[in-house]
Amino acid sequence: MPADGFVSDFADARDRFRAAAAALGWRLENHAVGGMGPRGETLTIDAALSPGDPAMPVLVVSSGVHGVEGIFGSAVQARLLETWRDGGAPDVRVVFIHAINPYGFAWRRRTDADNVDVNRNFLLPDEPYAGSPASYAELDGLLNPRRPPARWDGFRARAVMAIARHGMPALRRAVATGQYDFPRGLFFGGSRPSAPHEILAEQLPVWTHGAPAVVHLDLHTGLGEHGACHLLVDFPVDDALAAAFTRWLGPDALSAANARAAGYHARGGFGRWCVAQQLAPTYVFAYAEFGTYGPLTVLDRLRKENQAYHWAEPDAACTIQAKRRLVDAFCPPSTRWRSDTLAYAVELVSSTAARLSRG
Repeated sequence: MPADGFVSDFADARDRFRAAAAALGWRLENHAVGGMGPRGETLTIDAALSPGDPAMPVLVVSSGVHGVEGIFGSAVQARLLETWRDGGAPDVRVVFIHAINPYGFAWRRRTDADNVDVNRNFLLPDEPYAGSPASYAELDGLLNPRRPPARWDGFRARAVMAIARHGMPALRRAVATGQYDFPRGLFFGGSRPSAPHEILAEQLPVWTHGAPAVVHLDLHTGLGEHGACHLLVDFPVDDALAAAFTRWLGPDALSAANARAAGYHARGGFGRWCVAQQLAPTYVFAYAEFGTYGPLTVLDRLRKENQAYHWAEPDAACTIQAKRRLVDAFCPPSTRWRSDTLAYAVELVSSTAARLSRG
């Protein structure tokens, strides 16, 4: 295992996660999503569940909804499990969900095998898998070129022109809200519930059954200032939920989360779906987002990897480079970034667990 604790290979990261949970005596489950990884491994969503009274509150920590971002999330989960093995496990029930999108983790994509952005796939029953932001079709040529990626293609200059024309908030809404009409495009939410969606719809009620309260942290990278952590919400928060959010995640957490989420609200978000399931009398959900690079850099790397996936050979030099740069975009190799974000995430989860255990 690398000295910094980050394992980029899906099969190796999953082995570490399973071993750390088993060493604690936690129950392990694995749920296959179909398909195989680069080494022929079965692709699974794994869950590690601590022992405890079913009436205890539950802390859920999930990773890898956005595939390649699971490198970071897996490192956080494994570090927590290994730390708790030496004492200090929280006095709550804990559910760790590892690699919600195992295909993306294994194959270095943000999406699943059908190009679905899983965090745009959790639509509610009355919401159709159809439609796109009004400006997405206009931006399709910029976002989703139908050719292999080139080293220089004028993307940044064209993106700056689009920002000047539409404004950054409008452009962010058009690009990242989620779309259901361009199956090979970025931020495609799918045409039906994905395998991860179906698995979690079946299993999450079982894992949280009986809990009077659930606090759910979903680990992400890419958005925000380099190395900083922001908590985000994608659902309306009433007074009672706001009080619970403040009690368990800190006095300034909700105001900061709402401020960060004000730019746009994504369709099909995992958090809104979890809260809508009414799995507990109180269900607090937050995306814990750790920033990497600027938005145009991240978007450019997403765009080039998507181009390579659809329009270049898997072993082409441009594909290999695009995937390497995508990994870097969501898990920078910087020793400082890795050590600081890992330490902050471990403290965030630990402090949340401690607050939750106090009621």
